[in-house]
Amino acid sequence: MGRTRLVVTGVIVAVSGLLVGGRMLLTRQAAIARRRIGKPLGEDSLDADRVWRPSFEGEPIELLLLGDSLAAGLGAAKRKETLGGRLAKGLGRRMHRPVRLRTLAVVGSESPDLDVQIDALPAEARVHVAVIVVGGNDVTHRLPVAVSASHLQRAVVRLRERGTEVVVGTCPDLGALRAVPQPLRRLASSLSRRLADVQTETALRAGAEPVDLRRAVGPLFFDEPEEMFSMDRFHPSPLGYRRTAEALLPAVQQAAETALSSSRPSESRPSEPR
Repeated sequence: MGRTRLVVTGVIVAVSGLLVGGRMLLTRQAAIARRRIGKPLGEDSLDADRVWRPSFEGEPIELLLLGDSLAAGLGAAKRKETLGGRLAKGLGRRMHRPVRLRTLAVVGSESPDLDVQIDALPAEARVHVAVIVVGGNDVTHRLPVAVSASHLQRAVVRLRERGTEVVVGTCPDLGALRAVPQPLRRLASSLSRRLADVQTETALRAGAEPVDLRRAVGPLFFDEPEEMFSMDRFHPSPLGYRRTAEALLPAVQQAAETALSSSRPSESRPSEPR
């Protein structure tokens, strides 16, 4: 998800054409949602980039985070609570190796911004695993699904050409945003689910491993919103990021093992049993 102040109005733009005479109703609901949200978290996430689990032996596993504010970790109180921090710590623990985290995700990004983020990666940089989480802003800003899919596919292909294994966390279910009244929330849910389905198909076709975040952690956000969302009621709380990382971690570990097995022998060593 992206900039909080734009989310509700973006959803209105996305769905206004679907309901005849519904513009005034949706506008009123957006105003209600803004009052419920309160002060936004801003546009700057914590900088969690560093080598995690440095006490382990071996060269660090190179982990890259791309996408929007969820990938950037907006809403976390400490850098170890960001999505990248939790993935790096968890991967290091499972693989018994240090993990170097690089975060190029930017708050407010949409799928077309993935190109710019990858462009910021030095040509000589070695990345074992890239995790992409994007889509919430595509929905709220009315980006056509086909456009989202084409940019996601391009991003995956570019990363795979670099020898990087890719994991895609699909668009979360925006129906969990209780600050958004009905029917606005129901329409946002439908749009985000559609995008997630297309992202899954696109990721598989391009050679990435998709993780359906709606099914993996969506029920927790629906059932425990006070615990799973941060103070703005849009972005995950530290617990929300923990659960999201737990859902992604098996695929990230498998990607890391695949990447290391295809590296030069001096760059890899077998992971120890869990």
